[in-house]
Parts: sequence; C-alpha cells; structure tokens
Amino acid sequence: MFLLEFVSPSMLSIAAVAASLLCCCALLLNDRRSRAMINELESHINDLSTELQGLSNASMGIGRKLQVLEKDSERLNGKVTEIQKNDPTTVSYSEAARLVGMGANVDELMNACGISRPEAELVLALTKKQEQEVPVLREDA
Repeated sequence: MFLLEFVSPSMLSIAAVAASLLCCCALLLNDRRSRAMINELESHINDLSTELQGLSNASMGIGRKLQVLEKDSERLNGKVTEIQKNDPTTVSYSEAARLVGMGANVDELMNACGISRPEAELVLALTKKQEQEVPVLREDA
C-alpha cells in the first residue's frame, strides 16, 4: 500500500491509458500484418482466377475447333468412300481380274469391262503372273 499512496489517481489513469494504447498498437500492428497477408492472398487468388479463365477460354476454343475438324473429317471420309465406290476404273479392273481368273481372253475383257486392248492385255498379264511363278533372270559368270 505504501506504493499506492504516492501514485495519484491521475497517474493511474495515465498508466492505464498508456497500457491500453500499447495493446491497441500491438493489435493494429498485428492487424496490419494480417491485412497485408490478406491483400497478398487476394492478389494471388485474382491472378489464379485470371489464369483459370484464360485456360478455360482456350480449352473451349480448342474444343470448338476439334468439333469442326471432326465434322470435316467425317465429310471427307464420306466423299472418299463415295469416290471409291463410283470409280469406274477400280470396278472394271477388279472385274477384269476376276474374269481372267475364270478364263476370259483379251477380247472378252474389252467387251465386258469397257477397257482398251492394252489395258486388257496388262490385266491378263498381271493376273496370270500372279498365278505363275515369276522367273528370275540370272547372269552367267
């Protein structure tokens, strides 16, 4: 009690205010650090959000481009198949080879398949060559 006798009430209130100010300063300093961290985190979140939006837009663009390419590919495959089905040379040569297998001669190939004499002779030669063993030319030393 001896100490309290020399301390006036105004000094006690000044000490209390000083202690309160110190506490407030500590809290403000802590609050500033927290705010700085929050601001930094928000900045990172905004950057990541922007990156994610860009990636999302890019992937959607690639998806649309891929759909267009798939449609084009399907369309072109259909055209190729149609051309192959309607190609008169393919049909006549395969038919000519089949007829040669059945024993047709050059004139019959020309009439049945609508091909020229040299073409008929070539088909006949190639088809018969496949049926026979092709002789190998050898040089005598």
